Amino acid sequence: QVQLVESGGGLVQPGGSLRLSCAGSGSTLDYHAMAWFRQAPGKEREGISCINRSDGRSTYYSDSVKGRFTISRDNAKNTVYLQMNNLRPEDTAVYFCAADSDLYCDSGQAVTALDFHFWGQGTQVNVSS
Repeated sequence: QVQLVESGGGLVQPGGSLRLSCAGSGSTLDYHAMAWFRQAPGKEREGISCINRSDGRSTYYSDSVKGRFTISRDNAKNTVYLQMNNLRPEDTAVYFCAADSDLYCDSGQAVTALDFHFWGQGTQVNVSS
């Protein structure tokens, strides 16, 4: 079993930056594809980024975050990151990380919540002036 804990959320002004972290325990994350999702009030959970297992060379970004967000992984620390730059008010949401050992992340393939077996509890991000 994989346990995931997100951190790094908070309040930031439009145009600002935040870096979210997702720390894993219970199992190494090396063999898991990792993803970030977000869910705003009244909206469905949206898959925004994914990074493949092991070397993480293959990544996916949704159109809504492409060019602004960067996903990365540090297998030595069993942690995945989401660097968020040029934040907008519409980025306000609860951000979740997720893991799955069977999924392959591809730049052209959107990810959905059903693809992932393990989830963190989420961290709130508020973008407001």
